[in-house]
Amino acid sequence: MPAEFQHLTSSSLRALAAALRSGRLSPPYTAAALHVYCPNDDRAGIAGRMQQLDDEGLRPAHLALVIDTIAQTRACEAPEGKTLDLVWSGPAAKGLANRDTGSVVRELFNSANEEVLLAGYAVHQGRDVLRSLAERMDGQPALRVRMFLDIQRNLGDTSPSPALLSEFAHRFRTREWPGSRLPEVFHDPRSLALDTVKRSSLHAKCVVVDRCMAFVSSANFTEAAQERNIEVGVLIRSRTFAEQLADHFEILAAQGALLPISLGNGDIG
Repeated sequence: MPAEFQHLTSSSLRALAAALRSGRLSPPYTAAALHVYCPNDDRAGIAGRMQQLDDEGLRPAHLALVIDTIAQTRACEAPEGKTLDLVWSGPAAKGLANRDTGSVVRELFNSANEEVLLAGYAVHQGRDVLRSLAERMDGQPALRVRMFLDIQRNLGDTSPSPALLSEFAHRFRTREWPGSRLPEVFHDPRSLALDTVKRSSLHAKCVVVDRCMAFVSSANFTEAAQERNIEVGVLIRSRTFAEQLADHFEILAAQGALLPISLGNGDIG
């Protein structure tokens, strides 16, 4: 990897890659043109290296991919002693260093480049809770988002399962999801069983980003849980753990234990 890029901050790397992909930044590359994207870095050296790569035939889209790879690799590399981070939300108290659950989740969503896997027992007021994920998905056409959600029937409701799933899909599209591109959504069909003895809940609450970072939490994807409740979770920077966690859901989906929910068209328009 070009040494000049290794010294850039993660935010500068992401800004450069986005500018290259969108066409806002194009050759010839100059230090002045880089001011907006990496104001505190060695812009002359970076611009010179970028121009050299362009002269050698590396197109802006390919250069963006190189820079994204550096940013993603860095995200997967935990600082020494920082493989695990405690995430604790709740009332402010002397001696407690709270790190707001909602802020951690938004940071994870905003760092995603390839895929996000999200599992949540409850999703309410999703237009606020999931806004950063929807915006990231809309801005990154290659980003794949898979959501594994708990769909329950109300007490005494004997409606057929397809009707309940259709009702959920309508609510999700119109009230919970604020983006134009729709994620893939799955559910556990046992949660809709008429026999309460056989009924189950998809009670997992976690996020996996790019199969290198995972967040496991007590918090549902609701405004109260993300911003106000006393919740505890752990942020894990480990590709091995993140892949194992994601694979559990992917295998269950592949084998039909978790089923997709049809949300309609591939985007909202």
